[in-house]
Parts: sequence; C-alpha cells; structure tokens
Amino acid sequence: MKIALMDSGIGLLPAAAAVRRLRPDAALLLSNDPDGMPWGPRTPEDLTARALDVARAAAAHRPDALIVACNTATVHALPALRAELEPRIPVIGTVPAIKPAAAGGGKVAIWATPATTGSAYQRGLIRDFADGAEVTEVPCPGLADAVEHADAEAVDRAVAAAAALTPPDIRALVLGCTHYELVEDRILAALTPRRTGGLPPIVFHGSAGAVAAQALRRIGAAPEPGAPADGTLSVLLSGRPGDLPATALTYPEGRLLASKAAAHSS
Repeated sequence: MKIALMDSGIGLLPAAAAVRRLRPDAALLLSNDPDGMPWGPRTPEDLTARALDVARAAAAHRPDALIVACNTATVHALPALRAELEPRIPVIGTVPAIKPAAAGGGKVAIWATPATTGSAYQRGLIRDFADGAEVTEVPCPGLADAVEHADAEAVDRAVAAAAALTPPDIRALVLGCTHYELVEDRILAALTPRRTGGLPPIVFHGSAGAVAAQALRRIGAAPEPGAPADGTLSVLLSGRPGDLPATALTYPEGRLLASKAAAHSS
C-alpha cells in the first residue's frame, strides 16, 4: 500500500503522521514544492498549475491514493486534480472540520489563511454545515509561513494576532490550514489566558485524522495500528527525490516519520 501526500511544504506532516499511525506498514510518498512555496499568495490559476505539477510527480510513483494535504490547494485545485488523476488514483481533499465543530452549537472560530478566509468555498461550508453555531472567521496572515520555517517568534506573533481576533468564549476552534495543526500547543497557550468564568477547555478540530481515515476508505483498506512498522518514506521536492526538510524535524510529526524511516533503513 502506497499513500502519497502533497502540499507546498510541511503542512502535509500531520496527515502523513496520521496515516503512519493508522497503517505503520504503508509506504508514504511526500510530494511538496519548495521551488513554488508559498502557494497561498498565488492566483488560483497559478496555484492550480503548481499543484498539478506536484501531483503529477507523485502520480508517476503509482500511489494507491493521493491526499491533498493543503486547504488552499483543495479550495482552488481539487477539481482539476480529480479530473486528471481519477479514477486511476483516488484524490482526497482537506476540508476544514466545520461540520463536527458546529455540531454542538455555541461559538466556533475558524482560523485559516487569508486566501481561504472569506472565500466562497469556506462561506459555502459554513452555510451548509454550521447551522446552529455562531461562527467567526479569523484570518491568520503569516502563520503558515512561520510554521513552515519553524520560526518560533514569528509563530507566536501570528498566533497572538489571531487570538486577539477570536472571541474569548468560543467552544471550538477549527484549524483551517494544515500547517496550524503543527503548533496546536502554541495556539492553546495563547487562547487559554483569555478565557474567564470557568469556561471549559476549547475543543480543537483539525483535519489530519479524518483525511487519513478517508484515504484508507477510498482504497478499501482498514486501519491496522498494530501492523508491522515497516512502512517506507520517500520525499519529492518539486519533483526531485530528496529528504525531509530540516524544519520538519522541529515538530513531533516530522520526528515520527523520520524515526520510522531510519528504523526501516537500518
């Protein structure tokens, strides 16, 4: 079993780690685009062209499924990716977890890139799935880039700016960019001091676990966390074979993937 994941950078780490936990025996192929990152500021047409190049590089290795581990690429490029690759390769997009977050009602915030915040795509998800919840859309300029470069000070500045725009009494927070799941602890640390009056802890809603499970469902595979941990790891950098970026090892998800790869190669 081979699962490919694509993103401009290391935002694919949470979903890759989730697949690794569900199927330790799966071969993982990480296809990212250091030559073209970041994707967020690009026009939809330019982003789609970059995403197609990254997807084609992955498809050449004949994966059983391809996860688009990027919310912005899913917004703009998913139809083009599916038109080119399916049904030969199932393509799984990454959608903000608005529906489960809103299920309990109350106040919900969605943190996303400026390109996704306010987009017709996100507004459509809110319209269709957030009935009964009060939703605040929070743009997070610079946060994905700071996470990508493992710049802790820039991460904290961007998180603090987003926290200031977030109602202090939210019940749930949707992480609408895959990069943000890598710094969930920093986000929680910024939001917690603003909560008063005995409010319960904020429930975080990322996409990695759901996307990993959907990829397995699309290829008819069941989760087997106890399977032999002999899954391989391959990396493509704008189509060229390479290694995990050094910044990936800053995060637990990157270290998990690297340690499994090292153990297999030894």
